Amino acid sequence: MKHPNDQAPRATTTPTPRRSRGRPACSDAGGADALLRSARGAFARSGYEATSVREIARASGVDPALVAHHYGSKEALWIAVVDQIADEAAPMVAKVAALREISGPGARARVEGAVSILIDQVFLTPDVGMFFSTAATETGERLNLLIERVVRPFHDVFVPLLVDAIETGEIPRQDPDIMFMMLANGISKTVAYSHVLSSFSSLPRRAREFKRAVLTTALAMLG
Repeated sequence: MKHPNDQAPRATTTPTPRRSRGRPACSDAGGADALLRSARGAFARSGYEATSVREIARASGVDPALVAHHYGSKEALWIAVVDQIADEAAPMVAKVAALREISGPGARARVEGAVSILIDQVFLTPDVGMFFSTAATETGERLNLLIERVVRPFHDVFVPLLVDAIETGEIPRQDPDIMFMMLANGISKTVAYSHVLSSFSSLPRRAREFKRAVLTTALAMLG
């Protein structure tokens, strides 16, 4: 029998941790990814200055206040887009870095493997090339951020492979940094702007053949 003075046990509650501004909580991951992709497309089409948070919110089907709640400012949203691109590119960077540690393939074969890995990534995220087309016209801190978080990590694992192949004579002597930029930009822009190529070729409408043709052409650029 319960004594009159007995008290019912208090319900315990776990305080909800405060979320700092930046990326939304994991429970919002799907919505956050969609929002960042909408922002990526908007920034790619119009550039940073001409893109408004209201436009991005409208394209995402959310209230502008929600964007402000999660990211705080347009610049923070732009940085989050760059972080998303860097996260997507990280496995590609790791795969290319690992090529130098593999014994067996020659120096040129490693470069060709790196080019193939790059093309796989470009076809997986074709909109990145268009984002870069406008983002690379930036100056100052935003351009520096783009270079350091996205371009440099890939440059620093790809260029040593080119240098190895040049030093062994398996690739004609040339400037490895220029070759890196020509390959990376040529591949990404060709895929990102495949709708332009469609005016002259049916390849963009045949994904498998298009990808194979891009690889064949890119490898031919090595000389």
